[in-house]
Amino acid sequence: MDRLWIIRILATLVLLTVFIIAARRAKVVPGRFQAGVEFLLGFVRVQIGEEIMGKERAKRFLPMLTTIFLSILAFNLTGVIPGLNLAGTSRIGLPLVLALWVFVTYWAVGIRKHGLGGYLKSNLFPPGVPWPIYIILTPIELLQILIIRPGSLMIRLVANMVAGHIILVLCFAATQFFLVDSAGTGLMAFGALTLPAGVFMTLFEVLVAFLQAYIFALLAAVYINMSLEEEH
Repeated sequence: MDRLWIIRILATLVLLTVFIIAARRAKVVPGRFQAGVEFLLGFVRVQIGEEIMGKERAKRFLPMLTTIFLSILAFNLTGVIPGLNLAGTSRIGLPLVLALWVFVTYWAVGIRKHGLGGYLKSNLFPPGVPWPIYIILTPIELLQILIIRPGSLMIRLVANMVAGHIILVLCFAATQFFLVDSAGTGLMAFGALTLPAGVFMTLFEVLVAFLQAYIFALLAAVYINMSLEEEH
């Protein structure tokens, strides 16, 4: 089995285990573990769902947004875990599946609310635009809803996680070279720079893992909300 799939399976099992334990041990007065889980759930509900979609509309899509945020976060964090050292989102397949999920939902809820004709009209022929402009604008809007928006959602996640992985590899490979392979030479002094840089970049990569999960889920909420608006 591909190493990346093993990492994804492990991350999924850990994530499921965390929430099963939290659900079974839930108390009125939460301990630290339960409070941490509730903080993540509350963050998605308030800072992503309700902030973008409003309380009533967010309830419908909260399971989806929570799944997206927590899944991406778990898969991103595997990139900084010793022994794994590879983000589950660092190949295009998983981000592609998540992006397609978002945009199938985006199209489906829009068509359900406005009808196919109304949905296409509001997206491809925005009101208030002189009709000759539609010759240029309509193909661009079609590309937006079919390719550009889902593609940018997917590529942003992959590119950030791959870039972070490469930087970490460079920092720690350089440390290995300077401190071990070049032992006894003047090059060892450079290891005093590359090692702290690697530690700093590891901490920064944790921040990026959270940030990319947040951005993906936030944009998912924005796009779905756009599809439900009367004019978008």
